[in-house]
Amino acid sequence: MNLISKKPLSIGDLDSAVIGMIFGVMLPATAPWWLVVVGTFVAVVIGKMIFGGIGSNPFNPALIGMAFLMLSWKMMFDFDAAYLNYEFNFTALAPLAALKFKGASEIAGLFPLGNLIMGKQIGAIGSTFGLGIIFGGIYLILRGYIRWEISISFIAGIVVTALCFNMANPETYGGPIIHLFTGYTLLGAFFLTTENSSSPVNKIPMFIYGFSAGLMIILMRNIGIYPDGTVLAILLLNLINPLIDSIRPKALGKGVHNA
Repeated sequence: MNLISKKPLSIGDLDSAVIGMIFGVMLPATAPWWLVVVGTFVAVVIGKMIFGGIGSNPFNPALIGMAFLMLSWKMMFDFDAAYLNYEFNFTALAPLAALKFKGASEIAGLFPLGNLIMGKQIGAIGSTFGLGIIFGGIYLILRGYIRWEISISFIAGIVVTALCFNMANPETYGGPIIHLFTGYTLLGAFFLTTENSSSPVNKIPMFIYGFSAGLMIILMRNIGIYPDGTVLAILLLNLINPLIDSIRPKALGKGVHNA
């Protein structure tokens, strides 16, 4: 793509490798090779290069690739069907799908917190080991690679919104724990919403952006058609990110006018 657009080669910045890694951990382990190739191409070329390359993309490239695959081959992301012929020593149901179609009361006790944190759940390659994702996220925050404001406010949005739904109808809607430690939630908190080019650069907008993403995910899960709305919710926030990032606190005092 760089050769076609007559731009310097950028393979050395490893940005495309990062996109590929994040994209890869969001796929089911049973994904065929061609699905990986198509999704990676869409993520890097359409999600990144077509907008001008690194730093110019308004959307998270990995999510562009995921959204394309989900819309084109939805059945590939039915984790229950994907792992149907495999045996596990834990509940072999995708937690969010079970919650969506059975209700919170029907799945009570099927997904202990310890199992969810340690990866004993059905899901994508790199989205199930909650403890590992949290440690990875904390490391990135401490090293200054991602902003804690976005991650913490994202988690707050998930917890507060899920708690409100659960208190309103505990028989149907799951509480914060199952929403926080299943699906792509933790990946969203530390690796998806924090992508530099598609997230705010100002502090107050970071809190608004993160909380809104968490809120939107729970809304999509509880009243939408998809069991996990993380991909579409974050892409929607990417779309309105310029508007959110334009929010500024009013300056104190008045300007001085020369006579």
